[in-house]
Amino acid sequence: MQNHHHDHGHDHHNHHHFDGDFGKVNLSFVLAVTANLGYTILEAVYAVITGSASLLADAGHNLSDVLGLLLAWGAAYLATWDPTKDFSYGYRRLSILAALINALVLVLASLYIAYESIQKLINPTPVPEFVIMIVATIGILVNAGSAWLFHAGSKEDLNLKGAYLHLAYDALVSVGVVIAALMIYLTGWLWIDGLVGLFIVTVILLGTWGLLKESLNLMMDGVPSHIDRNEVQTFLESVAGVSEVHDLHIWAMSTNETCLTAHLVMPENTLWDSEDGYNAIGRELKDKFQIHHITIQVEKDFDCVTQDCD
Repeated sequence: MQNHHHDHGHDHHNHHHFDGDFGKVNLSFVLAVTANLGYTILEAVYAVITGSASLLADAGHNLSDVLGLLLAWGAAYLATWDPTKDFSYGYRRLSILAALINALVLVLASLYIAYESIQKLINPTPVPEFVIMIVATIGILVNAGSAWLFHAGSKEDLNLKGAYLHLAYDALVSVGVVIAALMIYLTGWLWIDGLVGLFIVTVILLGTWGLLKESLNLMMDGVPSHIDRNEVQTFLESVAGVSEVHDLHIWAMSTNETCLTAHLVMPENTLWDSEDGYNAIGRELKDKFQIHHITIQVEKDFDCVTQDCD
């Protein structure tokens, strides 16, 4: 058997930790939870006073959103905890679990709204239109304002995206309730309430599909959707002195941090085969692809690409 010499003495790690300001995120959650909990209580009280089943159902939906926000808040906080002996990566992956649960809660809430809407289509009942319009308008302001707090962070963090979608769709639900109540007042067609409800459910499910798919992908250690693996491989192959790239793995540590490990075959000593060279590669990967934690292993023997050299 032919022996293939190889050099595993060059393991280089670049760690660009999440730069997000948790204090700012924390304030967003405090404001959103407080506003939404207050509105949920207000809506539930008026639902009891008016005997409106639609307001009561919407209050229940908003309560599930408050719980979802608390879940995302807790995950964002745990992501700031330091690693331990047993959890060497810390608790960052809980943010991915929270995003998945948020998506599932949205789906379950949509199914409940769909059931209520179908019931209203089958058995339409009179509703106090003006009271519903006033309460729902308050809901639009509360939910849209809360969603705005998470808009910027939702572009970089899947967990914050889940919170943003929750609140944005709640605002949409409230808009639908206002439109339905206004049309019922103008036309007397009670079945409009159920029809608008089903339309809102369709919009929510279409929007939630992306969040559900991406959170499941990250749970399975798939390549995050914003990263093209082929582009990363092409970039690494373009580095001076690299003849081959293999064992390239890209996965999410959390909803806002991505890891990469790769073996670079570098038969010749080059300027890149130095600490400064690897730091430069790390900066490029972060700037071009938003990859934060990088481990590069150098192999000097090309034959190690196709054979087990360990």
